[in-house]
Amino acid sequence: MSSEASSVVVADENGAAETVGVGRYVEMEKDQESSAAKSRLSGLLWHGGSAYDAWFSCASNQLLYGLMGSWTAYLISVLYVEYRARKEREKADFRNHVIQWFEVLDGLLGRHWRNVGLAFNCTFLLFGSVIQLIACASNIYYINDKLDKRTWTYIFGACCATTVFIPSFHNYRIWSFLGLVMTTYTAWYLAVASLIHGQVDGVKHSGPTKMVLYFTGATNILYTFGGHAVTVEIMHAMWRPQKFKAIYLMATLYVLTLTLPSAASVYWAFGDQLLTRSNALALLPRTAFRDAAVVLMLAHQFITFGFACTPLYFVWEKLVGLHDCRSLCRRAAARLPVVVPIWFLAIIFPFFGPINSAVGSLLVSFTVYIIPALAHMITFRSATARENAMEPPPRLLGRWTGAYMINAFVVAWVLVVGFGFGGWASMTNFVRQIDTFGLFTKCYQCPPPPPLPFPGGGLGNITMPFNGDGLPPTPAPSPAHYFFRHHRHHSHHRGL
Repeated sequence: MSSEASSVVVADENGAAETVGVGRYVEMEKDQESSAAKSRLSGLLWHGGSAYDAWFSCASNQLLYGLMGSWTAYLISVLYVEYRARKEREKADFRNHVIQWFEVLDGLLGRHWRNVGLAFNCTFLLFGSVIQLIACASNIYYINDKLDKRTWTYIFGACCATTVFIPSFHNYRIWSFLGLVMTTYTAWYLAVASLIHGQVDGVKHSGPTKMVLYFTGATNILYTFGGHAVTVEIMHAMWRPQKFKAIYLMATLYVLTLTLPSAASVYWAFGDQLLTRSNALALLPRTAFRDAAVVLMLAHQFITFGFACTPLYFVWEKLVGLHDCRSLCRRAAARLPVVVPIWFLAIIFPFFGPINSAVGSLLVSFTVYIIPALAHMITFRSATARENAMEPPPRLLGRWTGAYMINAFVVAWVLVVGFGFGGWASMTNFVRQIDTFGLFTKCYQCPPPPPLPFPGGGLGNITMPFNGDGLPPTPAPSPAHYFFRHHRHHSHHRGL
């Protein structure tokens, strides 16, 4: 009995000890499972740097800014119709006069709003034209790099100056149609060519790993859907301007079918290389299809230059008193001074991507988002104005209460995210480009020159640390550089 009791006790003690050990192990295992679950949940909802994360960021931003852009374009169209109806009651004659956004603000809200709107709108259109001129030089370089990008800017500045002969948006019918065809071809070429090319060796998809990168990209999208700075001028050229709001929404949806597939495909193929290349065409090998895309984009950018510049031409004509002049040659001669500062700025700041972001955050945010939303709220703040409005907000959106809530959201979001964080990120990036490449850089983001020969005649494995301007080369050479060297379509890169 005693021995059995002893063994039971021992067994009990061992069992008790074992039970405690198992209990601690189970607790540790549960902690590890809980930690793993939290890690998986964190990875699912918080930490993400894959290609899918980047696509989600781009798509959500594009949808958000596309919707906000369509909304503020609607607001501008409503304010234009309201202004024109009021002026026509006063027997105003617009047969030889193009109504512009700053005049709408002046008629509805007074001269202070006019001055603010005029300053933002003209500055935005000025730099919008600069961006198109830079893009022309950047694109043509990938077909013919015997001339550096700065020289191409001189040439295309002279070519774009011919837009002074296009009287108004009434005369852009064929150009608008061709521009749309060209953009469609280039967007789908980028998508298909990237998928056929496949992923480059060691491709990485870090996504926006820093706040600067995230908000810089977001402000580029803000700029993409902020093209309605010329809304009033386009509406004035329409026979039935009331249809513009539906047309703009359809146009935005069509643009999404171009931007999303091309952006996703190019990023899938090249990943983080896009962080140091402001022109995706530079990453694809030279083919007849790529050259066609470059040529078509050149023509499109020429047309877009005219679209951005024409409102500036109108402002200048009104300033010098020639807006109602019937002589096309006199008006064209008077418009030429507008092209000069655009040309000059494109030579000083040839940073296509960074200037895109800066314009989006600092100018587009106010010109086509904040000012229209505030102007709509203030114009219809009184009950009398709302009762007599030509176009009340749709019932689907909650009428006036819903419109005020949407306007307040647009103002707050764009002011904080677009102008605040976006302005900080874009200016940080812009200053960094100036520090790296300098002003008046001869060939921004061009491939580095070939290796220097040793005095004995052999080629060394040390490349030049600086380009011909005494400036550091671009951080990531384009794969097109190596393609050009193997295919020898010209002997070497000059003018770098």
